[in-house]
Amino acid sequence: MQSPLHRWLRLSFINLLLVSLIGVILRYKIAFSFPFIDQKHLLHGHSHFAFSGWITHTLMVLLVNHLSIYKGDEIFHKYRFLLYANLFTAYGMLISFPIQGYGVWSISFSTLSIFTSYAFTIVYWRDLNSIHTNNVSRLWFKAALFFNVISSLGVFSLAFMMATKMVHQSWYLATVYFFLHFQYNGWFFFACMGLLVARIEHIASIHKRLINIFWLFCTACIPAYLLSTLWLPILPVIYWIVLLAAFAQVGGWISLINLFVRNKSAFTNSFPPAGRWLLLLSAITLSIKLLLQLGSTIPSLSQLAFGFRPIVIGYLHLVLLGVISIFLIGYILSFQLIQITKTVTIGVTVFVTGIFVNEIFLMAQGVAALSYHIIPFINESLLIAALIMFIGLVLMNFRYRYTEIITVNDLDHKANTSSI
Repeated sequence: MQSPLHRWLRLSFINLLLVSLIGVILRYKIAFSFPFIDQKHLLHGHSHFAFSGWITHTLMVLLVNHLSIYKGDEIFHKYRFLLYANLFTAYGMLISFPIQGYGVWSISFSTLSIFTSYAFTIVYWRDLNSIHTNNVSRLWFKAALFFNVISSLGVFSLAFMMATKMVHQSWYLATVYFFLHFQYNGWFFFACMGLLVARIEHIASIHKRLINIFWLFCTACIPAYLLSTLWLPILPVIYWIVLLAAFAQVGGWISLINLFVRNKSAFTNSFPPAGRWLLLLSAITLSIKLLLQLGSTIPSLSQLAFGFRPIVIGYLHLVLLGVISIFLIGYILSFQLIQITKTVTIGVTVFVTGIFVNEIFLMAQGVAALSYHIIPFINESLLIAALIMFIGLVLMNFRYRYTEIITVNDLDHKANTSSI
């Protein structure tokens, strides 16, 4: 019999496949022509479903799985309604946004998605409090839930501006970046770090250092939002606070890397080899992201970078795919939360290759845009990268499903044999 975790994660990979398929369609429309598709509306559906259907759903499932260590697999039954509610709103946004853009149905589904996250936060927070342990991972999980709630203020602010028709370009961008920051650097990042820390906090000698690292990232998260708004006029004292926040995050990351180096054998034993290379890739990508973030504290570079859409898109994909998605897949494979086969491994390798090919092309496009140059066949190249990622996910999902069917058939065969 399949575990609840296996079933929920299967939906995660199906959703990631759908995200990739829409990405292929978007890239095809840019490179060639697809007159029946509204590019902007489909893009909204793509991004909302990537956030809620892939990342948020997977994080919720893995956080519930963390609770199952203390409360058993029956905890999944308690969260079943919330997980289904999140999926319902995710599929609702996937369908409604491409049809109507920002309309009654799409706004309703996105609002229900926010309320679902509120409900999940309340229930999960209480369950964390019921576990009487002094785990550092609890701090990361609670911060993740808090920042997820905070991010919704950006959505409601944007809705208010649109309703009152008081949409100023600068404030519109600042509101969008507010939501993105507390999703990417808040909810997504802190939840992933909580999952990571939960696997290493048993090492007694690093407990205090882990707490210090948490507080460096946590106190820096809110002022770090202003890294996305340095193109706005700000007071000098605010700039120095932002600069300090950027250095605090780099310092926290260096401290964590130092912990890994000093406790290499203990950390190696905590992470099985199956997905360890993916976790390493995610760490390298995060290092690049933090250095780029530190570089953005130079106002002239910040204004230049945020003024060119290809650079912004490249940076967002670097975080969502290179850091978060690779980490989640690496975490799932490392602890064999799904059955790992040769085809799944090949699919993951192809998918990750597509991510880095895509990122190289996006960054090249962004750098070329700075000098107002166009790289020949760049749109076709990005379409190829999207297809590589899609093929990798098809392999992962195909083998995932095939393994499940074979397992069930094997069980039936054994049952029939034993009855004879």
